[in-house]
Amino acid sequence: MNIQIKKSIKPIKYDEAIRFMENRLLKIDSNKSNELIWILEHRDIYTAGTSSQENEIIDKSINLIKTNRGGKITYHGKGQLICYFVIDLKKRKKDIRKFISTIEKTIIDTLKFYNIDTFSDKKNIGIWYKDKNITKKVAAIGVKVSKWIAYHGFSLNIDNDLKKYDAIIPCGITDKGITNLKNINNQNYNGLENKLIENFILNLEN
Repeated sequence: MNIQIKKSIKPIKYDEAIRFMENRLLKIDSNKSNELIWILEHRDIYTAGTSSQENEIIDKSINLIKTNRGGKITYHGKGQLICYFVIDLKKRKKDIRKFISTIEKTIIDTLKFYNIDTFSDKKNIGIWYKDKNITKKVAAIGVKVSKWIAYHGFSLNIDNDLKKYDAIIPCGITDKGITNLKNINNQNYNGLENKLIENFILNLEN
């Protein structure tokens, strides 16, 4: 399995990242390039997926980009790990639900390595953490499939500013919260992206 691993040190503009992935998708479809897993960070940006609603924007002055991924409105910024990918499902099972489960398992397995227990929810896509009696989202997932090639990705909150979510109804969910890894357990998360990539590749092969 030839998957290129790309890690960007400097923040990447959202629209540039999408153009890069869409271009890679076309190359993969014509067998001219390898699949991709890409770790990066975005500057402050809010993105609205295909099922987002206007009433989910609380602060109308925010910098919002409409995108073709699934899901609703979320925030990206400093302290949040973004894992984008361009993965050919024709080389595996043509099963989008199974692929989403692979992503969920990857994040859950990775956080388990740091002694953090999280879970997925069939009704509300993403990865969740139970903080006393409140369920809080720690990772958001948004995927688009074209030509049976999956792209976009997921975001994992590490030590980002959670106040940024006050401007929106995150993922359209009003009865749950948002958290990050530093709030859950203020430990060293160096090397997390490597563990994430390792688990993602392992789970893609199974």
